[in-house]
Amino acid sequence: KVVLATKVYGEMGDWPNEGKLSAKHIRQACDASLQRLHTDYIDLYQMHHIDRDTPWEELWQAMDLLIQQGKVLYVGSSNFAGWHIAQANEAARSRHLVGLSSEQCFYNLDERMVELEVLPACEAYGMGVIPWSPLARGMLGGALQKATEGRRSGKEITEKVERKRPQLEAYEKLCADLGEQPADVALAWLLSNPVVTAPIIGPRTKEQLEGSLRSLEISLAQETLDKLDEIFPGPGPKPSPGSA
Repeated sequence: KVVLATKVYGEMGDWPNEGKLSAKHIRQACDASLQRLHTDYIDLYQMHHIDRDTPWEELWQAMDLLIQQGKVLYVGSSNFAGWHIAQANEAARSRHLVGLSSEQCFYNLDERMVELEVLPACEAYGMGVIPWSPLARGMLGGALQKATEGRRSGKEITEKVERKRPQLEAYEKLCADLGEQPADVALAWLLSNPVVTAPIIGPRTKEQLEGSLRSLEISLAQETLDKLDEIFPGPGPKPSPGSA
């Protein structure tokens, strides 16, 4: 089974209606995506960023038209703040529409700011969360181990790894004690949160894909989750079901 998702936002011209989330651009971008993807409908059409210049009424009118035409099944957001998620869903509710089905956000063990407002908002509105960069651009994928093996990383990641070395040493030791790969533990940690639907992974080979699927079989004990919280503290109390 394949769930086909794509995004809309980028500028397509110099005029206000030729970019972001204007009604005209939403419709034109959808048609262009359908042609490029060689399909007649998109399962999940995601707004890549918030557009402060387009009224919610205009945006939802355009999305509703695409849904009525059968070109889009569900609408999602990406990089929205918690307040934007609430605004979008309340505007949709006023039109008797389903609203947002998912939020794609920057979320991993090392970057947990979305736990403050975004995740509670998604839980409150029954949305799924699709974390991007679940391995913190490779830092949580065994960066120290790979460095000792002579693998090279970009300057930005190398500098960040050095700043985070004490945390990463503790993290990779914990993973070794569990007998699991760091990348798999990072993915399993995300999946342990019931509001998370699925993290976005970027395997380049079949072997890498099969390796990532190992995370689906890992069930982290509460003791392990507590240790991970000690290594990578969150910004506040961890959201719990029904607490939003």
